Amino acid sequence: MTKNTGSLWMLAAGLLFGCMGVFVKLGAAHFSHIELVFYRSFSGLLLVYLIMRHQRVSISTRYASNHLWRGLSGSIALALFFYCITVLPLATAVTLNYTAPMFLTVFTMLVYKDKFHLPLTIAIAVGFCGVVLLLHPTLERDQLLPGLLGLISGFLAGIAYLNVRQLGIIGEPDTRTVFYFSLIATIGSGAWMLFDTVHTITLPGLAILLGLGSTATLAQLAMTRAFRTGNTLVVSSLAYSTIVFASLFGILLWNEVLPLSSWLGMAFIIASGVLSLRLSPKH
Repeated sequence: MTKNTGSLWMLAAGLLFGCMGVFVKLGAAHFSHIELVFYRSFSGLLLVYLIMRHQRVSISTRYASNHLWRGLSGSIALALFFYCITVLPLATAVTLNYTAPMFLTVFTMLVYKDKFHLPLTIAIAVGFCGVVLLLHPTLERDQLLPGLLGLISGFLAGIAYLNVRQLGIIGEPDTRTVFYFSLIATIGSGAWMLFDTVHTITLPGLAILLGLGSTATLAQLAMTRAFRTGNTLVVSSLAYSTIVFASLFGILLWNEVLPLSSWLGMAFIIASGVLSLRLSPKH
């Protein structure tokens, strides 16, 4: 398999992540966003545990604090992301979450004390201009708070990605990192559910949960294969195909019509993410 062919797995992952967003939005009629986080995390926890057993990877770790910070930032980011999907247009919620690579670039530059050269600075500035354009329509619809929460989900996801990168540098297996993230997300959302309403799982609700769990799991597998067999920069760029698929699903299923400023903002954020990944120093 060539690098270019391997990179195409990211398109499959983008489609599946878009489908995951659809199931989250459909699930809002049956469950709270915290319940959806729990079921998604719990199914992922079971799967990755089985994979670890098959690969004979131990769950014991010397880097518990690193996993804790990655798990907390990732879990809160996931909860905010799912909430935004239930109240905002699908394309808007997904795009705000995909500001994570932009924040990741900034965090990486600060942590490793790299200098912000002009092209990279312009790329990041374009991204923030895109955020302003994308959030502007939410002011008119009294959805500023969900919009800001979506941006915070991207910010926290950027922190989580930095933690993942650091865990990889110190030699932690990918499966162990995913296991502890899923464990923390499951425990956190499960504890929250104890103080909230737990909805009965009906037949339609079960179908949605199965769709959510399967698309999220398959998307993770496709993404992992893409990064393993494809060109890293190409794969990172194709990851933004999720926004395209989410936009199409929003139009086809919910007749979500976004103003021109929103589409322009989304284009700016995608361009910023792709350029930031290409221009930032590699560690």
